[in-house]
Amino acid sequence: MKLAWAGLVLAGALLAGTQDSELNVNTRYTVETVIISGDGWTADLASDQNEERISPSLRKQVAALIGDKLNPAALDDLAGKLCKEFRARTVTHRVLRGATPQYVQVLFEIRLRPTRFDVSVPKFLYASEQGFSGAVEATATVGRHNGFTFGLVSDGDEMVERYTGLVARYENTRLGTDRVRAGFQFASFHEQWNSATRNALAVEAAPGEAAGLYRARREIAPEITFVLARPLTLTVGARFEQIQESAGAGLADASNALVSDVRYRRRLDDSEYRQDFDADYNLRAATRLLASDFMYVRHGWTFRYALSHGKHALSDRLMAGLLAGRAPLFERYVLGNSTFLRGWNRFEADPLGGNRVVHNSVDYRYGPFQAFYDSGAVWDSGQPVIVRHSLGMGMHQGPMFLAVAIPARSGKVEPIFVVSMNY
Repeated sequence: MKLAWAGLVLAGALLAGTQDSELNVNTRYTVETVIISGDGWTADLASDQNEERISPSLRKQVAALIGDKLNPAALDDLAGKLCKEFRARTVTHRVLRGATPQYVQVLFEIRLRPTRFDVSVPKFLYASEQGFSGAVEATATVGRHNGFTFGLVSDGDEMVERYTGLVARYENTRLGTDRVRAGFQFASFHEQWNSATRNALAVEAAPGEAAGLYRARREIAPEITFVLARPLTLTVGARFEQIQESAGAGLADASNALVSDVRYRRRLDDSEYRQDFDADYNLRAATRLLASDFMYVRHGWTFRYALSHGKHALSDRLMAGLLAGRAPLFERYVLGNSTFLRGWNRFEADPLGGNRVVHNSVDYRYGPFQAFYDSGAVWDSGQPVIVRHSLGMGMHQGPMFLAVAIPARSGKVEPIFVVSMNY
């Protein structure tokens, strides 16, 4: 019996010695770079720390391995987090020889499930002046690159009208190369109009060059996106719309436009500060070449800069737009919703929208607490420009946003309450 116990103790000591030896060998090596591979793409975090496929918080944790000693336990922990974020079948990691002695490369390989099914709520909003808006989507991802989405939406926040209906979308995230993506969307909506819009349209039969009311519209929108450089993308496509008028014989008018969008996004991280730069230019041009009954050109510019340090974050966003020609009401600019000129009722600011817009937002956040100041103007060409202002504060925690915004004007104070959950 004593011999048996001695044998067990000796075996345990040898096993512990072997594990400690392996751990000691691993910790002699320094991580040179971390490479993540999956779904037809590869990212080297030593040279590309702005990889958009990985969430910023997890990307920062993975990139923190670079320059530290190899830690197998940390690799296992990060593999589990990557598996959860990508909803992958498996995530494995390997250690490869580095370019110089005593350095190694860490490779994470993500293997996705053949078919994934997700349900999301991209928008859920309540504003005291305009009621509820929301959308729910179900997406089936087939193979590596094909996504099929079906959704229902009722949105009284984004445009002059409230639109309710369904959306079906197909996306290919890798069209021959990971620098080319393609998409196709079909949508069908029924429109509801606020009484302020109806009254304004009755007084001004032809406000500017806007078209009249309609009861339904359908949209077909193919597009293709090119990744020109990691921060810069170009999207080109077309949008074919048919609108069913709410009066008369109900004949369908076509609003068919060429669409292009140039977007630049970049993030700079150092030991203390993080900077985000966003710029976007959008063009829609309706032309008779596409058999359109409307003829117009719509330009939109957006610029955003954000600076973060610890719990502090300060951002400034500038938006401007110009619409020329005869366009349907859904193309006109709106201020006074949950995004632009918060605190104002958009039907009070301009019940028909405008063909010119300028808007600026300054936001400050400390942890979950947020304060903001908005200013902007929406008008038709040839009309006087009235600049409006609003102030607000609230809480922003994950997808949840709660705020109270107050329009800056003489007379009584009428705050607007906003609650949203966007996933």
